[in-house]
Amino acid sequence: MKNGKGAVDDRVVGKRKAALKPDSSSAKLSKKARNAKKDPNKPKRPPSAFFVFLEEFRKTFKAENPNVKAVSAVGKAGGAKWKSMTPAEKAPYEDKAAKKKAEYEKLMNAYNKKPTNPVNDKDEESDKSKSEVHDEEDEASGEEAHQEEEDDEDEDDEEDDD
Repeated sequence: MKNGKGAVDDRVVGKRKAALKPDSSSAKLSKKARNAKKDPNKPKRPPSAFFVFLEEFRKTFKAENPNVKAVSAVGKAGGAKWKSMTPAEKAPYEDKAAKKKAEYEKLMNAYNKKPTNPVNDKDEESDKSKSEVHDEEDEASGEEAHQEEEDDEDEDDEEDDD
């Protein structure tokens, strides 16, 4: 709309649109979250009822179809079978999953009650490495020495003026 009435077309004016900021619900994680160290002592999450079923289904599927090597084929066949099962047929797998989940919750409670490692607290004291701290000390002492030289020169200039 070039006549000045209404909204201005961005392409005509040549303005760029601002980049959209990803909202917090996006699937992308921050760098810290992606690179966070995983604790090897933390208990693994329990499998869902479908994965409990899939463990057993894999064995039977491999026995019936020894030539099929693709993991995706096993997953697709297992998914189709799971969807076709009645709630009564799914019940034993859901019970097993519930037991594994209860066991996981106990392990997580025990894991969360452990005291934090005091060695890590020492590391969190400073974000700077030792070399960075030493560099700053060198710079500070260098500035002091430079400042003293300038003061000496100023005093010499004042004496010359007299």
